Amino acid sequence: MENYTFNSFVLQMEGINVTKDLLYTIFFLLLTFYIVTMILNVGFLILTIIDKNLHQPMYLLFCNLTVSDIVGSSQIFPRMLSDLLKPPSERLIGYYECVIQAFVNQWFSSTSHTVLMIMAFDRYVAICYSLRYSAIMNNSMVMKLSLSAWAVPLIFVVVLIGLSVRLNRCRTLVSNPYCDNASLFKLSCDSVVINNIYGLFYTAVLLGSSVGCILLTYGKIVVVCFTSKNKSLNRKAFKTCSTHLVVYLIMFFSGFTAIALHRFPQYSEYRKITSLLFFVVPGSLNSIIYGVQSKEVRSFLSKIFISNRNK
Repeated sequence: MENYTFNSFVLQMEGINVTKDLLYTIFFLLLTFYIVTMILNVGFLILTIIDKNLHQPMYLLFCNLTVSDIVGSSQIFPRMLSDLLKPPSERLIGYYECVIQAFVNQWFSSTSHTVLMIMAFDRYVAICYSLRYSAIMNNSMVMKLSLSAWAVPLIFVVVLIGLSVRLNRCRTLVSNPYCDNASLFKLSCDSVVINNIYGLFYTAVLLGSSVGCILLTYGKIVVVCFTSKNKSLNRKAFKTCSTHLVVYLIMFFSGFTAIALHRFPQYSEYRKITSLLFFVVPGSLNSIIYGVQSKEVRSFLSKIFISNRNK
């Protein structure tokens, strides 16, 4: 029979269930992914700051995604790796710490979608209004788009987490490797109908808006490319848009799978794995994908490599 503890301020993290034989293998694998993610994203952020050739709207907007990946990974992996080495009975977390982690996790995950939406708008302007691109995508517009990408999800997430915090808690086990909104309201024995309705509404608005934005902007880009006889423009469109689309699809499918599996408790271990992949896969691949396709990044790294060889 399940033990009930009402409104406890100490929670227990279920974490990842692995055998002793695989414990250190999984630990070092996740640690490697975290280190690689941090190096790539921090490196890209620093590179964008110091290289004036990267002071372009596309890269400045992409910096929002690197910041999201850095913070999102950092507020999950260090504690999760620490818990992995502890016995289950010692994987404890304070309730308010859990709420903060759930809030940050939800906010930065949502921001990844909105950042890719404003990046799609940037590509749309660059391809469809190339002659007016500099005038439209000026510093003021880049700042406004970046602020909106963070502010809009913040409003939704404050309401989302607030609905979970209002509930009385009768359980103490967080059935996840880290705290998120679903883990919070699952601690309650109160009715969570409102939470589920708002959660589905929030998910539908977020995913619907991101998918709609991608389809609309890319649809117009395709039309322009088909009607244009400018081969240079078409090559530019294919190069930049394919990169953005790959990043979006990776994030969309890893995030959607994790959300969907929350509705099926029998697949809890699969859900844990996919929820980690949402941070591991996009976080480690985004900078690589954008770095490989960028001639500015390749040029800067080549200069450094040649300079070091000549010393």
